[in-house]
Amino acid sequence: MAKEIKDIIGIGIGPFNLGLAALADQTDEVDGLFFEQTIEFNWHPGMLIEKMDLQVPFLADLVTFADPKSPYTFINYLHEHNRMFPFFFHRHFEIPRQEFNHYMQWVAKQVDGLHFGHTVIDVIDHNEEKTPHYEVIVEETTTGERKHYRSRHVVMGTGNEPIVLDGMDRLPNEDVLHTSRYLFQKDQLLKSRHVAVIGSGQSALEVFLDLLEEQERSDMKVTLLTRSGGLFQLDTAKFAQEMFTPDYVDYFHSLSFDQRKEALSTLDPLRKGIAPDTLTRLYTKLYHRTTAMEDSRVLIQPMTEIKGIEASEKGGYDLQCRQWQEEYDYTYHADKVVFATGYKPHLPSWFMDRYKDEVEWEADQMYKVSRDYQLEFKDGRDHHFFTLTNLVHSHGAGATNLGLSVHRNVHIINTIAGREVYKNQKDTTFQTFSMKHPK
Repeated sequence: MAKEIKDIIGIGIGPFNLGLAALADQTDEVDGLFFEQTIEFNWHPGMLIEKMDLQVPFLADLVTFADPKSPYTFINYLHEHNRMFPFFFHRHFEIPRQEFNHYMQWVAKQVDGLHFGHTVIDVIDHNEEKTPHYEVIVEETTTGERKHYRSRHVVMGTGNEPIVLDGMDRLPNEDVLHTSRYLFQKDQLLKSRHVAVIGSGQSALEVFLDLLEEQERSDMKVTLLTRSGGLFQLDTAKFAQEMFTPDYVDYFHSLSFDQRKEALSTLDPLRKGIAPDTLTRLYTKLYHRTTAMEDSRVLIQPMTEIKGIEASEKGGYDLQCRQWQEEYDYTYHADKVVFATGYKPHLPSWFMDRYKDEVEWEADQMYKVSRDYQLEFKDGRDHHFFTLTNLVHSHGAGATNLGLSVHRNVHIINTIAGREVYKNQKDTTFQTFSMKHPK
């Protein structure tokens, strides 16, 4: 076991922990290590579709909101890659998702203390020792070698895992798949005669649009089945976007659990809508394709809930559907099916085994989290267990927002350092949310 006790160990290296590592790298007050089971940084590789942009502006990079002078800003990435003038002439506030992934890979290659190809298999609490700390056990992917590290604090950034329909795991994953694997199967999807896409959010529309733009054969049909009442636009209005600010997070976290659940339902247009540009591209594509005649190769069917799926005797798959408004049940056939059914927080088995009974819970699978992103333990402690995962119920719709992830990392670093290493942005909205604590 390593004798040195680090300030922090990060579990998982996605955009959130990568941003934390980049900020920690620029201060002497937080010394950390970060471990990731994949062999290199790659952000949702199955959905890096060409011509698809981020839904947040480029300023929501890994560090700018905390430290615009950092060498790890997106602007410095452009400068280092001789892309300043092309970006300037491109005149887009949102950037291609592929470029953002390349930017993060560039950062990952420079920041010290990042270890890819290493899986955290256990985290043991040494609460009774003179210096309370966590023992993090890590297994190297290629060799199976196990190493033990010690840290005063840990940060769990284990991300999300795909939500799949019951029974999907029994079907061939090259035929029935989640959008997270779309690009890996795209060529085979385009060779089939009928692809059905299931979902009503941004990922569903991106896959559906990409298939339409690549649809060259006259005998190929593409269908979109959505449970929602229609294809609804993401609310990008300026006052609506103030819900993605530190001020609103302060307000949201101060509410009771029931009040937070109610508030989340009112924020659905900010969380589950489709980017206006994506909807415009889809409508324009369909408009041009139907100039001379109706295009029977395309079907968009809202208000349709998928109740089940099974292999068909004639090949392909039968979807058990229900038009919920008409209360009409029917079967729909497709050769291949892509589910855009979203993601759920991934809580490692070691976490549930060791800490389920040690922490406070607000509801099933929803642990209690402090404003500073610490899990609240029943015994209270000074060696903190921070989480970047499963925060929507405690910190609101912005829990998965890239811009607010920098604000979250500022909280974590300042808490560990015991002082304000990075400025915590306040009073950033024109709206006042709380009457108990007005501006």
